[in-house]
Amino acid sequence: MSLKIDCISDTHNKHKQIKLPGGDILIHAGDATGRGHSGEIIPFLNWFAEQPYSHKVFTPGNHDFGFEKEPARYEQECKDRGIILLNDSGIEVDGVKIWGSGITPWFFDWAYNRQRGPEIKRHWDLIPEDTEILVTHGPVQGILDYVPRGENVGCKDLLDKVLQTKIKLHICGHIHYSKGHKYIDGRTFVNAASLSEQYQVVSSPITRVAKDDLGDYIVVE
Repeated sequence: MSLKIDCISDTHNKHKQIKLPGGDILIHAGDATGRGHSGEIIPFLNWFAEQPYSHKVFTPGNHDFGFEKEPARYEQECKDRGIILLNDSGIEVDGVKIWGSGITPWFFDWAYNRQRGPEIKRHWDLIPEDTEILVTHGPVQGILDYVPRGENVGCKDLLDKVLQTKIKLHICGHIHYSKGHKYIDGRTFVNAASLSEQYQVVSSPITRVAKDDLGDYIVVE
């Protein structure tokens, strides 16, 4: 296994209850905070920066208002701490192209909400076709996006984009109820939500993914 990636998401100010083992890349798929003000963001960034990983990647979620309201400020706060902030942007790490976006379909006027259809599709159109790892706060439609009221709430346009690209690993959160992983048509999908629907840390809050010698991404149980 050539690359070890630990995935967390939706920690909602309970990050200190999660003990991370260290590795190559740590990815947080958003909702680090409750209301996204500086009193929540800065302590999270300080903690995140201290974690024992070669690279730390953060993509904000719909609770992380500050990143949307003051993007320049929090981009600098991340840079100052050696954190890679991905939000409709990408980076190459250890030869792997990673893209991140905090955008989610409209839901009760939270941060990074966009209407389904052309408005949200404009964001997915930015994803390069040679992306290998995609980090979005929300899931694609029909995969790890089920909510107890009986709906799949993921984004159809995002699913279409993933299927058009070389993406091999998609990491999301947002839908706490659907935490888990699936292998579909050569791709690995991970919902890395670290808290339950009741906002309690789940028994396995970290999802470890390893890239094998064939270039496939395997969830390590």
